[in-house]
Amino acid sequence: MTRRALVTGGASGLGRALVELLVARGDRVLAVDLAEERPSSVPAGAEYRRLDVRSQQDWDAALAWVREEWSGLDLLVNNAGIATGGRIDVEAMADWERVVSINLLGVARGCHTVTPLFKEQRAGHIVNVASLAGLVHGPGMSSYNATKAGVVALSETLGFELGPWGVDVSVVCPAFFRTNLHESFAGKDTAMQEAGIRLITKASVDASDIARIVLDGIEKRKPIILTDRMGKQAYYGKRFLRPLYDRMMVGQAKRLARKAGADPQEYLP
Repeated sequence: MTRRALVTGGASGLGRALVELLVARGDRVLAVDLAEERPSSVPAGAEYRRLDVRSQQDWDAALAWVREEWSGLDLLVNNAGIATGGRIDVEAMADWERVVSINLLGVARGCHTVTPLFKEQRAGHIVNVASLAGLVHGPGMSSYNATKAGVVALSETLGFELGPWGVDVSVVCPAFFRTNLHESFAGKDTAMQEAGIRLITKASVDASDIARIVLDGIEKRKPIILTDRMGKQAYYGKRFLRPLYDRMMVGQAKRLARKAGADPQEYLP
């Protein structure tokens, strides 16, 4: 069955890879991103509109477009997001406000905007792209972890809330994969950003690999889509082997403290 899909952040990275796969399977796709004119990176066969996920006006315009052009929508993929990293006493509050406005409130705006349509249809599927950082929360990434954990919580909430209307909700929690996400790093804690860039650029899988797994999870209507072995190990390790997980996080925190020139001997038992 042909679907009508809207994908945010659809001009690059995982968003672009998902758009490409959806178009290839015959779906009608609206890719939205920040560029005023259609970027050359948007796959052929997809429609394009500018949409800043922080703008309710842009969301309202996109909703009006799918109502007029397609008479509805089947799939919303809230993919747009930015990378951030920083220790709590180094990262500026302005950086917190920026990442919350995009990674968390941008997703919430998309869900808020499209839900009335999905309720009218008594059908639809919301897919929110979070991160493994939404499930396991390592040190030095408090703002990013908080926004992605918020997306996980929002998705679980809406899965229960919208189920009676026939609306499915999935949250995607990938670990590190090769993409252009690192280009969005900004802020004061350059040491943490450099570590994040290394993890992204040296990852063994790329956005296309992750997109295929995500699309399979969408087809199966999985509430949580884990995309790689490392993510599954971390997620289930936290759930069922909590002492081991805690020791791993304490070790990471001590290494981070040493890099900052502190003595972590009394940091934690």
